[in-house]
Amino acid sequence: MSRFRSPWMSILVLLFLLTTVTLISVNSGALSLSFHTLWNSAFDDMEWQIWLDIRLPRVLLAIIVGGALAISGAIMQGLFRNSLADPGLLGISSGAALMVAIVIILPFSFSPAFAFYSHIVTAFIGGLIVAMIIFSLHQLSDGNLARLLLAGIAINALCMSFIGVLSYISTDQQLRQFSLWMMGSLSQIDWKTLSIATLVIIPVSILACWQSHKLNLLQLGDEEAHYLGLNVRRTKFILLLLSAILIGCAVALSGVIGFIGLVVPHLIRMRIGSNHVWLLPATILGGATLLLAADTLSRTLVSPAEIPVGLITGLIGGPYFLWLILRQPAGRMS
Repeated sequence: MSRFRSPWMSILVLLFLLTTVTLISVNSGALSLSFHTLWNSAFDDMEWQIWLDIRLPRVLLAIIVGGALAISGAIMQGLFRNSLADPGLLGISSGAALMVAIVIILPFSFSPAFAFYSHIVTAFIGGLIVAMIIFSLHQLSDGNLARLLLAGIAINALCMSFIGVLSYISTDQQLRQFSLWMMGSLSQIDWKTLSIATLVIIPVSILACWQSHKLNLLQLGDEEAHYLGLNVRRTKFILLLLSAILIGCAVALSGVIGFIGLVVPHLIRMRIGSNHVWLLPATILGGATLLLAADTLSRTLVSPAEIPVGLITGLIGGPYFLWLILRQPAGRMS
């Protein structure tokens, strides 16, 4: 293996890219805030308040959500042993979105203590329900990917139909709130929300990396993994649960941001191979870098206005996904 393709070198390069994009991002926006400006300002000046209360939490959220989306995609691709698997394509994102739409549009009343967490909890429940359906279908179809992807498309269409019905009966304010949320945005963030995201996503991501050896065994096939002492059904359930938690939290915090979980794991796998011991942490860094770069573009391209970050990732991921499908041999699609 060449030094350029070494997993350690690839992770160091990704860490350098993430650091560079982070430094650019915290200083970019409608108001340019360079480190020189902050150094010459008093700590209680407006520049510091904008940087600490708006700019920095948003940058950190982009890193956390990007890593969560990417590693959940890597888990799904490893679980189903195909680079086309993705939480969005399999309907997990739309399931989480449907539950959030129900909370936003239907007249539920929550206690003040739970109201702040309602989006996170309901998005997780929606993602988990769809993940369990996908897992059951995967078991019944003997791992047939084509049937599984078709089932995911059907579930996605069904969830989007229910979302359409809810949007139709919503008020103008509810419709605007949900429409902006569906496009994906990292603008509604504060330190309290960020702390919740950190306390959930980071430990779950660590647990997912801890399962990397078991995910490697699953690449050999269910029967071979069983003969090597792996409890295949329990391992798949744990991996699906971890993926559902990650995608549910990410969708709840940022809305529907597509293609991060598809593009990043595939690109990292092309560079360092399919060993999930290296692939999962590298994917976290790659996803964080890509989403942070997309979010920086979304708030600087048409400044002082802002483009929803989900549109940016869609413009990047859509053509890549089409190219990925066209380059797959016909036999591998099934």
